[in-house]
Amino acid sequence: MSADTLTKARLAERVHDSVGLSKKESAEIIDDVFDLMRGALLHDEKLKITGFGNWIVRDKAARRGRNPQTNDSIIIARRRVLSFKPSPVLRVALNAKE
Repeated sequence: MSADTLTKARLAERVHDSVGLSKKESAEIIDDVFDLMRGALLHDEKLKITGFGNWIVRDKAARRGRNPQTNDSIIIARRRVLSFKPSPVLRVALNAKE
């Protein structure tokens, strides 16, 4: 994994460094937060973190598609997708980095 990838383990380590909790407690808190986020999305709740962004689960209808290898027409099944929209604060911060 790339050194510039923030994993759950690295996130827990940063919480440990900044808050001073044990590494085990930090990892448990991270897991709990992700469980709460996952649960909210599974129950069709919108997830909003001010200054970061919004997540929403959307339903996509079935649609006609094409198999690129055979050129055959296929039906792509309906599905649920997770959509993320960054907050204006995050968007400005990302664009200021250029």
